[in-house]
Amino acid sequence: MANTSQRALRLLSLLGSGRRWPLRELADRLGASERTVRRDIETLRGLDYPISTIHGPDGGYQLGPGHTLPPLLFDHDQALAVAVALQTAPSTMFGLADDAARALATLHQVMPPTLRAAMESLRLTRLRNYWEFPGPPIDPAALTAVGAAVRQRCLLVAETLRPDGTRAEPGEPDFRPAHHVEPHHLVVWAARWYLVAYDLTDARWRVLRVDRLLPRPTTRRFPARRLPDDDLARFVMSSPDRGDTPADWECTGSARLALPAHVVARWAPGGSVVEHLDDDHCRLTLGAWSWAGVAGILATFDTELTDVRPPELVEACRRLARRWITIA
Repeated sequence: MANTSQRALRLLSLLGSGRRWPLRELADRLGASERTVRRDIETLRGLDYPISTIHGPDGGYQLGPGHTLPPLLFDHDQALAVAVALQTAPSTMFGLADDAARALATLHQVMPPTLRAAMESLRLTRLRNYWEFPGPPIDPAALTAVGAAVRQRCLLVAETLRPDGTRAEPGEPDFRPAHHVEPHHLVVWAARWYLVAYDLTDARWRVLRVDRLLPRPTTRRFPARRLPDDDLARFVMSSPDRGDTPADWECTGSARLALPAHVVARWAPGGSVVEHLDDDHCRLTLGAWSWAGVAGILATFDTELTDVRPPELVEACRRLARRWITIA
């Protein structure tokens, strides 16, 4: 079956060139008998690919108009999978919504009628989840550069951008020089892209927001390293300095928690920021639609809270405490 599928894809590729192909030449190109090629052509016709037969001395086979883009051989389930993947991709890969929509439209145009109907049968409407905090759009060139460096194990020279995507210049207070990093893994979590890398400049493992990087690829290769944690997800989720900034909420406050930063970072909601203070304490900055909402989230950590800011959050914590103490 695999050989048949591969041969059919190759046949579609040849026919997709737009030229007329004699049966003998197709058989030679595919390394199959003419009878097998005829059977494959009928299979493609059964999938509604418009393959015409031209009779006469100069005859042969030719793919009809509208199928000159890269030909694809999908069955019904595969067509549905592609439709779902492209429609849901923006929920995990923000910044690629337009590209995903264009890819779906392109596939729709070149699909045979029966498979096109399958793709049209599943149109999705995405609703906003207010606890999802997507990062800003990612420059496709930057994502490609980082992905290629991970795959090829080549060093990156990376500069850190501001949260608004601008670059600090030398002499400005927030300027940071470029670092040389070994990119090991790309991770998507909470609608953000993260790079797990070994920072040669700081001599430590780091988790970096890809949308906050200005990467410059190099050709210098590096050997694989043992990861700092066998559980890559745990490492990313528990890294408090991964470059996140507070999400835009009606109410934003912070408190000092009597818990280590790596513990709070793993369970803090998206759009919050965890600051390491010492081995047993950290500061959590987060937002919600009300001060009571911020106070309620802080309460879920079940630990002592000090240095609570601003005063509105302090009052909300006291108001909730009075309300809860009356529960019989």
